[in-house]
Amino acid sequence: QVQLVESGGGSVQPGGTLRLSCTASGFSLAMYSIGWFRIATGKERQGDACISGRNGDTYVAPSLIERITIALNATKPTARLQMTNLAVEDQAVYYCATGAIVYDRCGFDQWGQGTQVTVSS
Repeated sequence: QVQLVESGGGSVQPGGTLRLSCTASGFSLAMYSIGWFRIATGKERQGDACISGRNGDTYVAPSLIERITIALNATKPTARLQMTNLAVEDQAVYYCATGAIVYDRCGFDQWGQGTQVTVSS
């Protein structure tokens, strides 16, 4: 059974840096991509960022590509997301997710419980 456990959420001031971790278990990461998306209150899923467990290729939503770094520690296994220069618009529940390795997008089909990220005004 796939389990994805997020950690690192909390309050971040505008301009600050967010660092999230996701511990994965129950599947072979080499066969999938893993990463993150977010859902802000009243909005749809956005902000996809993922990394291939097969070859390390990454995808980041164009609007966030200059602010996000995603990395994978295959030995844990743990995925890490760093996002810089947070703004109020970044406040959301952030979900660790996994899915098929696909081209030019994140093929998420499973995700964890999410972690709340609050950005102060």
